[in-house]
Amino acid sequence: MLYTLKRYRRYDPAAKGYLEILLLYPGVKAVFLHRIAHFLSRLGIPFFPRLVSETSRFLTGIDIHPGAKIGKGLIIDHGMGTVVGETSVIGNDVIIYQGVTLGGVDLRHQKRHPTIEDHVVIGAGAKVLGNITVGTGSRIGANSVVVDPVPPNTTVVGIPARPVTKGIGPGEELSHQKIKESN
Repeated sequence: MLYTLKRYRRYDPAAKGYLEILLLYPGVKAVFLHRIAHFLSRLGIPFFPRLVSETSRFLTGIDIHPGAKIGKGLIIDHGMGTVVGETSVIGNDVIIYQGVTLGGVDLRHQKRHPTIEDHVVIGAGAKVLGNITVGTGSRIGANSVVVDPVPPNTTVVGIPARPVTKGIGPGEELSHQKIKESN
């Protein structure tokens, strides 16, 4: 938990302190409650994992299915409307902005949601759909719709999302203005 709080402090210049982040940031609460729901789900306990998940959604506006697997250091910034599907896998040190959907496109009981590898940034309103992988260090532009795998260290934008020649590099995680589509 301390690791996550330090990440929020590093990436949010508006954060005044750890207590503020812990008590007032919805992403922190959503991930904490998800860890409880996920633990209960893994034990095979019926009903209660979804009850914890629904309570979390009511409190935070962030909907994370108890079955989703989340690594350490996830930041969900201004997370209202964010949805993380049941078979989603999120790696370490990922940043997700508001309104992002990690959704499924299949009704069969199998892996049907995306895998987000480490150090990925997903812009506001982006939709990442299906059993695809977004590679380590990649960036997804705001409002993009990603339906194909994204190679590591690639920036994608658009509907459907496609790679761009001018992306952003290490240390520019929050420099969304630098993501440009080539002409």
